[in-house]
Amino acid sequence: MKRFLRAGRDRLLALSVGAFTAAALSVGAFTAAAPAAAATSATVTVDSTHWLANYSSTTPGLNTQVYDANMNRSDIPGLLNNAGIGMMRYPGGSYADVYHWQTNTADGNYVAPNTDFDTFMGTVRAANTQPIITADYGSGTPQEAADWVRYANITKGYGVKYWEIGNEIPGNGEYGAQWETDKHSSHSATTYATNLLQFVSAMKAVDPSIKIGAVLTTPGSWPDGIVGPGDTQDWNHTVLSIAGPKIDFVIVHDYPTSTSEADLLAKPQTNVPSMAGTVRSLINQYAGSNAPNVSIAITETNADKYKDTAPNGLFAPDQMLTWAEHGAFTVDYWAMHNGTDCSHVTTVDGATDYDEGGVLASGPSCEPALDTPFAPYYGISMISKLAQSGDSLIQASSSTSLISAHAVHRGNGDVNVMLINKDPNNSTTVSLSYTGFTPSSAAPTVYTYLKNGTSITSSTTGSGTTQTVPAYSVVVVQMHPSSGGNTGGSSGALHAVGSGKCLDIANSSTTAGTQAQIWDCNSGTAQTLTRTSAKEFRLYANTSTPMCLDDYGKSTSNGIGVMNSSHVSDLLLSHQQPGEAQG
Repeated sequence: MKRFLRAGRDRLLALSVGAFTAAALSVGAFTAAAPAAAATSATVTVDSTHWLANYSSTTPGLNTQVYDANMNRSDIPGLLNNAGIGMMRYPGGSYADVYHWQTNTADGNYVAPNTDFDTFMGTVRAANTQPIITADYGSGTPQEAADWVRYANITKGYGVKYWEIGNEIPGNGEYGAQWETDKHSSHSATTYATNLLQFVSAMKAVDPSIKIGAVLTTPGSWPDGIVGPGDTQDWNHTVLSIAGPKIDFVIVHDYPTSTSEADLLAKPQTNVPSMAGTVRSLINQYAGSNAPNVSIAITETNADKYKDTAPNGLFAPDQMLTWAEHGAFTVDYWAMHNGTDCSHVTTVDGATDYDEGGVLASGPSCEPALDTPFAPYYGISMISKLAQSGDSLIQASSSTSLISAHAVHRGNGDVNVMLINKDPNNSTTVSLSYTGFTPSSAAPTVYTYLKNGTSITSSTTGSGTTQTVPAYSVVVVQMHPSSGGNTGGSSGALHAVGSGKCLDIANSSTTAGTQAQIWDCNSGTAQTLTRTSAKEFRLYANTSTPMCLDDYGKSTSNGIGVMNSSHVSDLLLSHQQPGEAQG
């Protein structure tokens, strides 16, 4: 929920407020975190057999806005690429509901030069990212949105896959507060959902391959749970009950409010699991047979304070990865540049905080030089040291809330672990233990982003079982498997999420050609798959009759059955990562 009504030539005047919360209309004063209790040791347990989600290159995203005169500078693609940014959202928050792409205008509001759609797409392509576009619901029409799809994907061949319908539409006055433009005669959830179906129909008539998202309120935050005039249920239940079977993803904005640094840094673990569970439950309730195909997009998030300094450098990667582990295919930080009016400059943990919500400096008088990276830029960049597209996010648990842990299992058998030390005063010696993986005795590659740092360093320190994580730092440990350990990848069951069951071979058969099935999960040998270094899905891997999953008759046709085969060389599933079949 960002509103920026004026912008200068080289700077932005910006007021940053939280999304969908009553407290969003004021910015809290800086509160110093109390010294954390000494916690000089911790244990992190990594279970490579416990798949959480597939990591996507679109996970780390950023917002950009057509009033940002610096959004397409020549240095931007390199900065985005170096940070591993995989998604760019355009044309920018509440501006999206007044923005008309054909004319590059915003109903009388300021639009910076050289921020039109084609110029933006030039930056996106140069940075090797994907766009997510917010179509104008507030002042636009389904036809205008369909014309945008036609221009983008038919005329220009940009292949824009993800489209949102409106920004924060519940802020249209329906529940008493109004920041979002909505020129429809009715502002109800029913009206939005009904009109949304018209957008879906018009846009997919042009390009059926696109994915379209519906705006939800943030679970647990205003106005979630409130029934508006003309509706019989709250916003989320109403929208999904009408549009759930026709949409491809839902949109949530997550701006947690915090009372201290420690409170902010706890939010990913305390808030995200329940929020994600609520959203997934709503999807399952209303989307019917389409439910497994409906994804979650967090298209705006940021801290409410400490935005440019050490706490946000820790919060940003923790927030992104926690949402990704709970099913979000993108988490888009607000924003690339955000601007400041220089009236809220404070000192946080020995560094200057400008209350600038961007990850790059906008360069006004009080800020560093234009495009100087702030702490969250480096924190987000650390994600690219942890994971690449197609890696499996796996379970990692910590013995203390002061250490966050995230882990991936790579297709070549490697395991990478991110350790975030939330203790501002003490380094922590972390003991790492593993299920389904044995790290090599060779020193791992270790990437470190230190408190108030201006770069990411690499070294070969510690071991795969012990790492010292400095106070207020992010560390990524990259490990190869032991030559005598599991070199192929994770072992375990392949879960069918929708049914709650596991892939199974009937009667534990070792007969080639036996049809695979789903069955109650029982951890038996007929459900234990090992992904080998040759990228095979192997059953009975440690017996005299190892078998592999294979396609039926070596067919490449869609819908062909999966079978059990003794012909390892015939595998056609070698391109998949564990769990990909779960969708």
